[in-house]
Amino acid sequence: MIPAARRPFRDDLRARLIRNADLVPCRTAFIDSRTPGSDRKENFTLIGRGVSESPEQHVHITLPHGFNIGGARQPPHCVNSQHYHETAEAFFAHSGTWAVTTGERGDEGRAELPTGSLISVPAHVFRGFENIGEDVGFLYFMLGGDDPGRVTWAPDVLEKARDHGLILMETGRLIDTLAGQSMARDERPQAPTPRDELDRIVVHLDDTAMRQVVVSLEEARAFDSAVSAPGVVEAAMIGPANPAERAPAGKLDWRHGFVARSLSLEPRAASPRHRRAEPEVIFLHEGALFIEVEGESIELAPGDTFSVPTGAVRRFRAEGRRAVALVTRGSDHPAKAELDG
Repeated sequence: MIPAARRPFRDDLRARLIRNADLVPCRTAFIDSRTPGSDRKENFTLIGRGVSESPEQHVHITLPHGFNIGGARQPPHCVNSQHYHETAEAFFAHSGTWAVTTGERGDEGRAELPTGSLISVPAHVFRGFENIGEDVGFLYFMLGGDDPGRVTWAPDVLEKARDHGLILMETGRLIDTLAGQSMARDERPQAPTPRDELDRIVVHLDDTAMRQVVVSLEEARAFDSAVSAPGVVEAAMIGPANPAERAPAGKLDWRHGFVARSLSLEPRAASPRHRRAEPEVIFLHEGALFIEVEGESIELAPGDTFSVPTGAVRRFRAEGRRAVALVTRGSDHPAKAELDG
């Protein structure tokens, strides 16, 4: 049984809404932010602490969800340098066309990520990405866990950054020597990860393996969920099969600590009113989506993100246009939605 949430105040709901137009970027989020080719990217931390190395990083929603949400906005030919994470990382191409490369030097595997597709790179795989399109692109990120740990950079990334005045400390603090910053007496620069350690823990993905970790909206596996209705389709992208929700395994069927689903609504379609026991975050990819929460209504435009209060009654509807959203839900096996009335 899902406990009923107290009726949220309007201010509570607005605090859970992140408008695309109101995103606060950080241009010094990572060690490579001055390295030529990587110096024009913008990083966003939407939900959770994220993995930014900059004390100037703005966090839009600090409430723990069991996963982290972030984003990157990059102009054409801008690169995010090779690195790996301690938890699973998935990113969805909201706009632009992207190339994702694996390996310490980006020469082991490659996959293209057109708009409307999602890739999940397992922990301990060196990965980097580049906007290979002709326009500014936006990637939406999902990282497993409330604490996703720190980024581990390929050794040459740390070396190149020093040439441009940035030094990463063992504590995770980023020092800008060009701005006159210096390390404290008890601090030491982050040394490159020892070769024997990299050989022991790094996972390798070649071109063939990379094709298996990409899923498009068209490949999402539709199912008859508890919130299905005429013109409302939920489809699995990330996560194992979940009998509680009658959900098949997504193409990316290993455990992430969260599931990712596409949600599409035809014009004038609406889901039943329902509650959920897990955190649920809605990112609108296209169209216009209205989310009714305990009698209040929020309208999402493309690029907007909304965290639905756990346990609150919610309903999704579209009006004059088809709506397509990416849904991130906590747990590898979320409970079945409870219909309200």
